[in-house]
Amino acid sequence: MNEVMNAILTRRSIRKFTDAPIPKEILKDILDAALHAPSGKAMQTWQFTMITNKDMISRLIEAIGKELGRDGYDMYHPTAILMTSNVTNGTWSREDNACALENAFLAAHSHGVGSVWINQMLEICDAPAIRALLNELGVPAEHSVYGMAALGYAAPDAPVKPMERIGKVVYVE
Repeated sequence: MNEVMNAILTRRSIRKFTDAPIPKEILKDILDAALHAPSGKAMQTWQFTMITNKDMISRLIEAIGKELGRDGYDMYHPTAILMTSNVTNGTWSREDNACALENAFLAAHSHGVGSVWINQMLEICDAPAIRALLNELGVPAEHSVYGMAALGYAAPDAPVKPMERIGKVVYVE
């Protein structure tokens, strides 16, 4: 099996991380993978914000949890967050960012870094407390956050579910 297929078939969402920092070179590779994702008409209207500052991660988690009304919301305690934003209501914004996140997940996995998709932000981007944090992070006012990757090294006891893929496949020959 080639490396790409191996990465696709063995990657799993990780929901418990250690506190070990991810080296900047690896974070750069993850960002490069996101930047090389396809985008509609090659417009590349996205922005990627890599957050490694522990205080900012805590503030973001707290604000999201409060806005969602979820006590104990913790985003699985990542050591880094890759936030993908794009033009609000852009024709392909959601799809472009989904492609970029998938590339980032595969790149992270190739380096032994765990990841999980965090998708609650789209509905709450314009809540005042959330938008204030997005402004502080440099996310353009005309952007919405279409997803985030919580990143970190998997804790030794992180649950990993076996993957059984189901879905209908039809061949037309």
